Amino acid sequence: MSLESSRRRRLSDPAAMRAFAHPVRLALHELLLRAGATTAADAAREVGISQALASYHLRQLAKYGFVEQAAARDERERPWKATEAVQEWDDEAAGPEQAAARSLLEQVIAERALSRLAEWQQHRGDEPGAWRGVGGVGNLYLYATAEEVTALGAALAKLLGPLMARVDDPSARPAGARPVLVTQLVVPLPPTGTGD
Repeated sequence: MSLESSRRRRLSDPAAMRAFAHPVRLALHELLLRAGATTAADAAREVGISQALASYHLRQLAKYGFVEQAAARDERERPWKATEAVQEWDDEAAGPEQAAARSLLEQVIAERALSRLAEWQQHRGDEPGAWRGVGGVGNLYLYATAEEVTALGAALAKLLGPLMARVDDPSARPAGARPVLVTQLVVPLPPTGTGD
């Protein structure tokens, strides 16, 4: 999926992909996108880990360019910020190491999305009426060519672009806006042998 954002990155380095494919690092990166610049101590409290562990994972994210130090309000503070809001990858001409890293990253992202869905389902009934119906899972089957699926992804990215811009610009968020996780799963299925 290609989303228009001033902070977009195409991942091709297997080491960076493997580094990002860690549940704690994904949680920290998501927190920095949602909350903006955050110290390791505040991130640790929010994610539910020790400050030392948060600091370690933030340094690992920084090593591969996913986060960086942000401007501090005072000398004691060392906040971090996400460097990009969107990561993309493809495996055109990918070698086995890159393909394995991509598979690992996709697996961890899918598992995290399923975990977030389970959390949502547990507290959906406590949400205001307008929010109760917006979360969940849709499932549909299509018959399409690879080119049509690529075009579908581009059209979806174009629709999401203005909403993604709000990640970087809190002043553009309307009243009542809140973070929403959108996970896209596109799985080409094998032909059935019935003329597919």
